[in-house]
This record gives sequence, C-alpha cells and structure tokens, in this order.
Amino acid sequence: MTSSRTSERWGAPLWGALSVLCAVVFLDALDVSMVGVALPSIQADLGMSTSALQWVVSGYVLGYGGLLLLGGRTADLLGRRRVFLIALAVFAVASLLGGLMNDGALLIAARFIKGMSAAFTAPAALSIITTTFAEGPARNRALSIFTACGASGFSLGLVLSGLLTELGWRWTFLMPVPVAIVALVAGLRLLPRSDERGEGGHDILGAVTITAAMLLLVFTVVQAPDVPLWRTALSAIAVAALFGLFVWLERRVRHPLVRLGILRSAPLVRANIGLVILFGSYVGFQFVAMQYFQNLLGWSALETALAFLPAGLLVAVSSTKMGDLADRYGTGRLIALGSVALLAGYAMFLRLDAHPSLATMILPGMALLGIAFGLSFPSLNIQATNGVSDDEQGLASGLLNTSGQVGGAVVLAIVTAVLTSGSAADPIGAFRSAIIVSALFALLGLAVAVSGLRFRSRSRSGTATAAAEQVLETV
Repeated sequence: MTSSRTSERWGAPLWGALSVLCAVVFLDALDVSMVGVALPSIQADLGMSTSALQWVVSGYVLGYGGLLLLGGRTADLLGRRRVFLIALAVFAVASLLGGLMNDGALLIAARFIKGMSAAFTAPAALSIITTTFAEGPARNRALSIFTACGASGFSLGLVLSGLLTELGWRWTFLMPVPVAIVALVAGLRLLPRSDERGEGGHDILGAVTITAAMLLLVFTVVQAPDVPLWRTALSAIAVAALFGLFVWLERRVRHPLVRLGILRSAPLVRANIGLVILFGSYVGFQFVAMQYFQNLLGWSALETALAFLPAGLLVAVSSTKMGDLADRYGTGRLIALGSVALLAGYAMFLRLDAHPSLATMILPGMALLGIAFGLSFPSLNIQATNGVSDDEQGLASGLLNTSGQVGGAVVLAIVTAVLTSGSAADPIGAFRSAIIVSALFALLGLAVAVSGLRFRSRSRSGTATAAAEQVLETV
C-alpha cells in the first residue's frame, strides 16, 4: 500500500482533492446532457441543418469515446495529476470558444475538442481516487461520492440547460468556464503530488490503432441512420479489422497500451457490460422522452427539463450512501437491484399516450430511473476498479468510461432508427416501440447482473467479496 493511501478518517486536504475531482466529473457529465435542450435554439441562431445539428452532440461523443482508452493509459504513464490538470485547462478554453462561435462547423470543432479533453480528465480523476483511497470502505465511500456527482451532473444538466436556454443557448457553453477555472486553481493546490510517472514504454502504434478503431466505431454508429447500408457495412468491417490489428499488436509489444489479461477479471467485464446497458439505454430513453414531451405534448424546454428532476434528485441523494451499502451487501446485489428498477422505470413509460398522468406514470417512472442510477452507477465503478493494481487504475477507468460512451452512441442509434421508422400516423406507437428497445437492453443488463451473483462469497464485506471474485474468476 502506497503512502498516498488513506486511513478511515479524512482530513481537509483529502476532502479538498475529492471536491476538485467531483467538480470536474460533474462538469463532464453536465456537458453531455446540457446541450440537448439548447439544440433548437442553436439551430435557429446558426442556421444549421438537422443533419449538421446532430454533430453538436455527436462531435463530443466522438472525441470522448474515441480517446478514453488513450486518456486512461496516458494518465498511468505520464502522471495522473499532470494529465488531469492539462486536460482541464483545455476543457475550459474549448468551453469558452464554443460559447463565442458564430459558425456551426467551428462550434462542432469546439465540441470535439471538449470531448477529447474530457477523455483525459475522466479516467485521470477516477484513477486519482482509486490510488489515493485504500481499497475497501474508504475507496467505496469516495467512489460513491464521485459517481453521485457524475450522475447528478448528467441528470440535473437538463434542468439547468432549460433555465440557461431561456437566457440564450451560449450560456450553456459559457457557464462551465468559471467553474473549470476555479477547479483548475484548486487542483494545483489540493491534488496529491505523490503521483509519479508509471513504468513502461509508450505503445504508440497500439494507441493509434485503438483510437482509430474507437473513432471509426462511434462515427459509423452515429452515421448509420443517414448513409446507405453498404457504407455502414464497409465501415463495420474496417472497425473489426482495426480491433483485430490492435489485439494482435497488444499480444506482441513489450509495454502494451492495454494489458489484455485485465479482461480475465469477470467482475470488471460485467461492470463494463453493465455500464454499456445502463448509460446506453438511458440515453436512448432520454432522446425519446425529449421528443415525446416537446413535440407531441407541446411542453416547453423548461417543463421538459423539470420532468427529469425527480431522477436527478434521487441520484444525488442516494448515490452518496452506496459506498456503505456496497461494503455491507456487495456490489453485485446493488447492481441487480438497480437493473430491476431500470427495467421497471422503462415499463412505466410503455403506458404513454396523448394525455399522460403525472402522478401514475411520469413521476414514478422517473423516480425508478433515479433509483436505478443511484444504485447501479457507483456500484459499477467500484466493481470495475476493485482488485486492479495502482499502475492500471487509469486503464480500468478508461475501459469503463469507454463502455459508457460507446454504449450511449450504439443504443441511441438503434433507438433513433426505431423511432424514425415508426408510422407518422401512429406517433404514440413509434415512441412506445423506441422505449421497448431501452427496456430490452435493461432486461439484458438484469441477466448479466444476476449471472454475477452466483460467484458471490457469503461474506458481507465488500473487500472480501471483491477479493473472492478475483480469485474464483481469474484462476
């Protein structure tokens, strides 16, 4: 255990460092969700076509999802504190530029750069936590607080965006700038300096290959609804070839970007699959719900944003308690229970019609989704990083974040295709069919979560459970 590891009692410096990391993950998550409500205003002001407008969102996902693995490994090799602070500075500059742009193409470029910077801050922040707080109750508590801020930022970003859009869409880009600057100054003073460069060389060819594969994968998925099938098929073949080349390289280089042996950990693999499904199904549902509330019911942007408020509040309140619950019951049970809540939440919205009930459909449905995120999101982060050595925490964090972003892009593309293929004469049926897609993914997530329970130890200790899983599943 390194000298940076903590005792049970945290002093002011540790709380300060954790606050900086939480502020940045809140900003990262906020930026993902906040632009959604502002899109109509951006389109009207900049004269962008619908196909071009989607890239305001997709450009961020492309930069974020494509570079996360590289970002995580770079943090391990060059120093987590150093990478985190540099990327945060780039994030602040890109936010400022995005708010000042008067051209759609330049705005998309700024969003891409923001996504790239977030691809370095997110895994670096998570790996700073996992190498600062000892595995067990201390780390679980820190991760529950950290992930609560991320989940809350994603949920509450919709509400904040609704308010800021009333003032002007540019404020949704400019608002993060002063927060990022304050976090940067505080990070220079509060983040631990014991973070040393990792040992090993730089797998440049592997980094280029996997980054190209991830960028092409996200690009292919996002473009699939708008291009001929043969182009999508060719892109998919190219993606498969790049991934195959990457695996071939990683098995032969001395210092691989991704040690493939890390994937022998069944808990880590299940956590990554779980986040693909959790985040992906919710992004798809959120897209459908935004269309349903605004286009069919005629709600305003602010009214639509407020509909998501119950979920955001529940995530903010419940996630901070997940560390203690993970210690007592283990992450597997919490993820399984969260999967049940996720499926039930989507099922509530299958009853949607032209006159939905706020009391019997919208509020309980959103509450169930909030419970699902509160239970599952922190537990997946804990499960993915337990048992991983310090020098690979950035890699584990990058894998997990990549899963979430790629899952969001893939499921959103499927949901969008189902929604747009629905009959114009039956919009309710089209919305319902699209939500069924999210529900089916949630059902798959429940099956994956339940499959992990059979490996659980009888011990209620989160640390003992994680250790037992590692032994049983890597031998």
